[in-house]
Amino acid sequence: MPRSKRSKIVHESKTAKKSHKEQTRRLYANIRESVEKYDHLFVFSVDNMRNTYLKDVRTEFGDSRLFFGKTKVMAVALGQNPETEAAENLHLLTPYLTGAVGLLFTSRDPTSVTDYFESFRPMDFARAGTEATRSFSIPAGLVYSRAGEIPASEDEPISHTIEPELRKLGIPTRLIKGKVMLELTGGQDDFPVCKEGDVLDSRQTTLLKMFGVESSEFKVDLKAHWTRETSKVDILAKDEGGMDVE
Repeated sequence: MPRSKRSKIVHESKTAKKSHKEQTRRLYANIRESVEKYDHLFVFSVDNMRNTYLKDVRTEFGDSRLFFGKTKVMAVALGQNPETEAAENLHLLTPYLTGAVGLLFTSRDPTSVTDYFESFRPMDFARAGTEATRSFSIPAGLVYSRAGEIPASEDEPISHTIEPELRKLGIPTRLIKGKVMLELTGGQDDFPVCKEGDVLDSRQTTLLKMFGVESSEFKVDLKAHWTRETSKVDILAKDEGGMDVE
């Protein structure tokens, strides 16, 4: 059949995907603009990254500007030496732009910023590949939904429908009169799921989540602070010995 000559509809809202170079230029320009606009700049790092909680931070600092990721671009935008820096002493911040770090530009009082991040430490379920921050075991006998994390009087037995999944995950359970029972040999009182310091696998994280064990803390650590008025840089990060990082 001959090709239709009817006019085709082209939606004006359809735009070309932004190129990597364009995104890089925009990030560079936005950081340079923020240097002139805001009174303070904080370099921060994130432990146990969760997009949900980072969105909460963005919402809290709606009057500020937050950049996360692309550390090389952020370093170039701030300036890596006195000759290229966007403002005096900004090059002193670039050594801290490694790993999961970001920039927070704000005109809020610095104390209010540090106080917020000290108190904002939401807990979440651990992910595979992370280190266990605590030990967790399932007590022998009747299996409760929180596995001893709370008093039995405040808990309830786990549903019998979950028992097959527990067995698939290596927990030696069986149903007795509709109740999920954990029967151990050798005089064991509980079944260890993980020990503090273990690198967790997917089986362990699934079990932790099944029993409602939130062991991963989302935390923002402020590493350095620059003040536009004085060009002063304060190093806020601490090493493991509790000393200021030079």
